[in-house]
Amino acid sequence: MSIIELFPAFLLVFIRITAFFVTVPLLAHRTIPAVHRVGFSLFLAVISFSTIKEPPTLDIDGLYMMLAVKEAMVGLLLGLIAYIMVSAVQIAGSFIDFQMGFAIANIIDPQTGAQTPLMGQFFYTVTLLLMLATNAHHLLLDGIYYSFQYIQVDQYALNFGSESFAYFIAKSFNQMFIIAFQISAPVVASLFLVDLALGIVARTVPQMNVFVVGLPIKMGVSFIMIIICMGVIFGVVQHTFETIVLTMRNFLALVGGSS
Repeated sequence: MSIIELFPAFLLVFIRITAFFVTVPLLAHRTIPAVHRVGFSLFLAVISFSTIKEPPTLDIDGLYMMLAVKEAMVGLLLGLIAYIMVSAVQIAGSFIDFQMGFAIANIIDPQTGAQTPLMGQFFYTVTLLLMLATNAHHLLLDGIYYSFQYIQVDQYALNFGSESFAYFIAKSFNQMFIIAFQISAPVVASLFLVDLALGIVARTVPQMNVFVVGLPIKMGVSFIMIIICMGVIFGVVQHTFETIVLTMRNFLALVGGSS
């Protein structure tokens, strides 16, 4: 087959990968120039297209536009799944900020442009650095690379309306909150004990203003517990990377009709 006959199928592959880079964490940040993302998408599309054994020959018509929309949807959802799992560390930071008293001091995330809690942004930055240090971002590229084995470029029907897909969405959100709870549990539990101790002090020593003394104490205890539990937090974050790959694979198998 000539290059002109294969170009419509290659364009579908390029659309899926480009849409993936719109929502995937780390690679979708606004600090990365759009030209670089498009060029990297083109490079990865060439590699992915070369692994397809029998590329389909398609005509650019109305059905082709439906395939293009389908490819963009698959790419966006794959990146969104990875972003939802990584955002669990920001949710954990918001839990800690609420107990520390930092909930009123949100900052602007330069990567996304949204307001994020202080500790949430700290955990998110640490997660991205750990992702780069452990080459976990290669697993994200692995997910979009092998997605063409589960969902073919000429496949029209996707399994979005089934009961199993709704259960998968609920389970994914549940897993995200479980990860956030595991990260924030040691600090939140210690701050609960601090609040309990301050309540006892307020009843026994009425002359002491616990509202003035309590805030620096809770901040100090929080930072000490974060330093002590940093190794455990890293372990949970590494497990989160494995969860991202597993969730992306289950999504592809479910939507593609492989299971």
